[in-house]
Order: sequence, then C-alpha cells, then structure tokens
Amino acid sequence: MPPITALLHTSNAAPRLGRALETLLPCAEILIVDHHSADATARVAREYGARILPADSGATTNHYLNQARHDWILCLDPSESISEGLQAALFEWSCLPTFNGEGTPSFSMFVREQIDGNWRTQPAPETRLIPRTWTAWNGPLPAYDPSSMALKGELLRFSHP
Repeated sequence: MPPITALLHTSNAAPRLGRALETLLPCAEILIVDHHSADATARVAREYGARILPADSGATTNHYLNQARHDWILCLDPSESISEGLQAALFEWSCLPTFNGEGTPSFSMFVREQIDGNWRTQPAPETRLIPRTWTAWNGPLPAYDPSSMALKGELLRFSHP
C-alpha cells in the first residue's frame, strides 16, 4: 500500500487551512511549506499533526518533495479540500500495488469551484497526485499531465474561508 504525503504551500491561510487538513484522512503525512505567515497558520497546521517547513526563497519545488517521507505526493492549495468521494478513491488507490520504474503514472482530479456562491465543475481534471520524482510544475502545483488518470470524486475549491 503506497502511503501518501499531502503537500500544501501556505501564506496566512489560517481561516481556511483547517477545512483542507481535516479532509486529508487518506494521507499518512501532511507537509506544510509556510511562506512567512503572520497569522495562526502554523498553529492550525500543528493541530492537525502537520510537519511545517519554512519556505526557502532559493528552494525549488522538488526540494520540498525530497523532504516528504513518502513517494506519493498529493498537492493541494489551502483553499481546497477533498470530497468524501475523492477520499474513498484515494483509500482504494492506496490498496493498489506500488508503481515502480519507468512510466510511473500521475493521477488527476476533477475540480468543483465555488464562484460567486455557485458551484461549477471545471471541464478538465487537474494533475495532483504525483510521484516524488515529478519535475513539471505550475507554481507550487503540478503542471497538467494529459496522460494522468482521473480518480473518482472531486477536489473542492472554495473562494471564501
């Protein structure tokens, strides 16, 4: 069973971080890269058992992957959480045999986004579950991989805390 590390980059995310962290039951580790928060972000993260690393302006995203304890990384934004359906899919996924060697896949998730009080499903899934060896990034999140397999369930993106 491949354990998962959840990786989130934060900056003054205390009002919304708890909602994100409480949905990460399928993850064996939560790793927070904190970008100099001045609010209660670190306290909230510690309450959920997260390991907190201070952001290093010279570090690449891959540097933080090397800090993870597990080979599979679930990347989230603090304004996102995973639905119960996606939690179930991740638990099922973790029962699959470990992927090794060339051609290690990535996995994507459909996103439902709260926009002006309404929920809209984004047309394309976003790559979010990646192996530690991942090298393609779009800021702190993985770049889209068109060959990634979509998991059932949804990633929920909130516009307000």
